[in-house]
Amino acid sequence: MLLDKFLEQWMVKQYVLPGHVVLLAVSGGGDSMVMADLFLKSKIDFAVAHCNFGLRGEASDLDEQLVGDWCKANKIKFHGTRFETKERSLEWKKGIQETARILRYEWFETTRKENEYAKIITAHHANDNVETLLINLFKGTGISGMHGIMQENGYVVRPLLFATKDMLAAYANEHGIAYREDASNASDDYLRNAVRHNVVPAVLEWFPNAVKNVNESIERFGEVEILYKKAIEQERKKLMQQRGQDHYIPILKLKHRAPLGTICYELLYPFGFTSAQVPHVLNLLDSLSGHYVSSATHRVIRNRDFLVITTLPTETADLILVDKVPSTIDAGKYSYSFSIQPKPKVISANADVAYLDMKTIEFPLVLRKWRVGDYFYPFGMKMKKKKVSRLLIDEKVPMHEKEDIRILECSKRIAWVSGIRPDERFRVKETTEQILVVKRELTKIL
Repeated sequence: MLLDKFLEQWMVKQYVLPGHVVLLAVSGGGDSMVMADLFLKSKIDFAVAHCNFGLRGEASDLDEQLVGDWCKANKIKFHGTRFETKERSLEWKKGIQETARILRYEWFETTRKENEYAKIITAHHANDNVETLLINLFKGTGISGMHGIMQENGYVVRPLLFATKDMLAAYANEHGIAYREDASNASDDYLRNAVRHNVVPAVLEWFPNAVKNVNESIERFGEVEILYKKAIEQERKKLMQQRGQDHYIPILKLKHRAPLGTICYELLYPFGFTSAQVPHVLNLLDSLSGHYVSSATHRVIRNRDFLVITTLPTETADLILVDKVPSTIDAGKYSYSFSIQPKPKVISANADVAYLDMKTIEFPLVLRKWRVGDYFYPFGMKMKKKKVSRLLIDEKVPMHEKEDIRILECSKRIAWVSGIRPDERFRVKETTEQILVVKRELTKIL
């Protein structure tokens, strides 16, 4: 029955065109050796790839020998490799399992390309699928984790997801399939093993058909995800505006969307934000300008009527938050340094340096590119308002240099048009004791 079902699945799915050769990932364990036998009996052209991770000493070498001998006996092309997995794990600062996964899939893909194999085939089965769904559910990956293991993902195909572990074991027993047990599979040191040995058996005691039922649900979840992604993409088009390198989300419009938490998560997830950070981001909707939440790569900042998603590498960001002094910020063509100093006896006239009264400063400050509609009260003009665009024309700033002009903003007010003039409201007075000194320096010629 297993062979017939496998052939039926393979023909219906049409993973590869007739005559194309595929690459089977065979570890020497029961699942992958059964898979190899199914491909052999189905007369599908294939080669075998085996990774020796060197984690179990002689046992790892015996796994490699079993797979190699099987290929030799059946005249199947064998590709083998060995990894210094522990050393690489320390170097990459990743867990052993994650390191092994990265190593094997990178090598599989390299081998596939070099030999022009059509697909990489793995022996993941229905029980693996249930375990993956449960792990994703417990981790809180959202709907994207509910589809379990993808049957086809790029060049990787998993044609045995229809089969349970019991079906594969019964086939191996019936046909006398030689395989080796990995002793580490009996340990609960790894998360998947812990779920396999403790969670799934407890579920099966109450729901004997759980593996079959969950896999049927996984198929439906995959279809629901397609509809879900279409709806989220429509929300993204309505809410997100890209300006340069940054993305702007109008707060008032976002507040009227429902379900707000889900939409917020999906908008921010591509920028490295997690579900646990969503409540903190939602707090920004009613906070003051300058408040922010950071991921490993980005920062979402409340700036007036918008949430602004900006990259942490500041040279590519249109909007940069300054929340500590002293500090130096690389903003592309120019770098900006911030320091607090006692008021000097003489204030030098240098357009690349701003001297601002500390009593007027509230952190965080915002360093951003100027925008049409910006206005301020230029120093020396006795509180006469002027648009920044008009100032740039009057100062005869060349067109190609205008894009490098940044605004220093404090509490929604412009404190300095960099390289040109500070704002009258932030000027140093006789009563000033401390000043914020901001220097702009050329870092590179673009």
